[in-house]
Amino acid sequence: MRKKLVQLGMILILMFSFVSVEASDLIIGARSEPAIDPHFSYLTTNIAYARHIFGVLVQSDEDSNLAPGLAVSWKAVNDTTWEFKLRKGVKFHDGSLFTAKDVVFSINRIPTVPNSPNPFTGTIRSIKSSKVIDDYTVQFITKEINPFLPKNLSEVIIVSEKAAKGASTADFNSGKAAIGTGPYRFVKYVSGDRLVLKRFEDYWGQKPDWDSLTFKIISDDAARVAALMGGDVDLIDFVPPVQVSTLEKSKNLEVFKRPSDRIIYLFVNVEADSSPFLTDLNGNPLPENPLRNPLVRQAIAASINREAIVARIMDGLATAESQTIPKDWFGYNADLKNPEYDPSWAKKLLAKAGYPDGFGITIHGPNDRYVNDGKICQAVGQMLSRIGLKVKVDTSPKAVFFPKIGPPGTQFALGLLGWGNSPLETDGLVGLMHTFSKEKGMGQYNAGGYGNPAFDSIVEKALVTVDEAERSRLEQKASRIAMQDIALIPLHTQFTIAAARKGIHFVPRADEATLAMNAKKN
Repeated sequence: MRKKLVQLGMILILMFSFVSVEASDLIIGARSEPAIDPHFSYLTTNIAYARHIFGVLVQSDEDSNLAPGLAVSWKAVNDTTWEFKLRKGVKFHDGSLFTAKDVVFSINRIPTVPNSPNPFTGTIRSIKSSKVIDDYTVQFITKEINPFLPKNLSEVIIVSEKAAKGASTADFNSGKAAIGTGPYRFVKYVSGDRLVLKRFEDYWGQKPDWDSLTFKIISDDAARVAALMGGDVDLIDFVPPVQVSTLEKSKNLEVFKRPSDRIIYLFVNVEADSSPFLTDLNGNPLPENPLRNPLVRQAIAASINREAIVARIMDGLATAESQTIPKDWFGYNADLKNPEYDPSWAKKLLAKAGYPDGFGITIHGPNDRYVNDGKICQAVGQMLSRIGLKVKVDTSPKAVFFPKIGPPGTQFALGLLGWGNSPLETDGLVGLMHTFSKEKGMGQYNAGGYGNPAFDSIVEKALVTVDEAERSRLEQKASRIAMQDIALIPLHTQFTIAAARKGIHFVPRADEATLAMNAKKN
């Protein structure tokens, strides 16, 4: 009997030990595949993954407020020089010490990364040179006044010069070069399946609650929800709005949501002389691009029922928008209103533009990047067909879609994209609608090829305006010009929605970053 009791006791000890180990492991069902090379592709999801392994000079919280990171302080020495004091005693995962040389190396590496589909060059466009003053002081010389540099640098990931010098993107994927200062260290990456990380015990900051962290890549929304409900994962991101009410009814799960900073919009190709995705009603390419006619762009904008998209596709978990800056964010122009939904007027505009019977157009977009992106494309297609356009909808995985949208020179006629405003309110104006200029580092995400010298001039002035009231006025003026031109067509801001099993509290972020550091044990 005594022997049986001892055996039972051992079993119970093992059981509780197993539970304890399991409780220190977090498995996140993630929608997006990571890019382990933190300078390869400028996407919010990639930056979020990178923040687990690597560090940044300036951190941002869930409301996009700045805080010290690898830099403890910063100041403008003069109009074109910023000085950053670095945190001492910070270790990389290989035990080497972080210094100013790693910062300068990281800045210089960004424009050299080959085959980058979405380069990080926009984040450093104002930096003329970087200078090591001593091991823990670095200066950035800017091309002109830049009051936003600390904010710009909140998305510049710092890598180890020792580990990353001469390293390829493949070296990061294998873990060879994935040596950072972040709260987690790299263990394994299996493309299309999972990223495994381990808590870095010598991390300089607050250590996360979880010893082991696994991002399980589940791109399909339904499969990701099923994995949470079945207990295969502990937390999921990008919860589809249609599933929120179901998850909220579960006694074993909790849903966390908030408005994000991300505008979902349509780019309109006004750059191309013609496009294979603009045809007559028989499918023959049009000799001229009808989207260059502002009346046609007005017709498309008037044909889209934003409120219906918010209510029916987003289940109310979105807000219709009239511009690229969300409501209540700095630079928002309250005088701009959403184009009135009026299909009859849209048809008249098409007739006035010389297309009384419409024309053929293909809408392109991703089907695994934004909330309900594929469904939104289909809905817009149906709305455009009601004003006489012959519409095709072509959606694809983001890995296929993004490399094709430019700029410059995309052949797509009309497409769906999103833009997060947390990095900087002017970045949407600069990146999405400024005339493309590789030299200036502007318009690098201007997929439609819009250009207006008056708009460009105002935006460039805003970038060097220190006075916030004047800068806000300039941004509002620029937004008014762009929206009158219909440089692009804003649809809505989406919500950040996550769900987790009971016992986990998660704080969603405005920038939609899924950070394990925001998951706490209750």
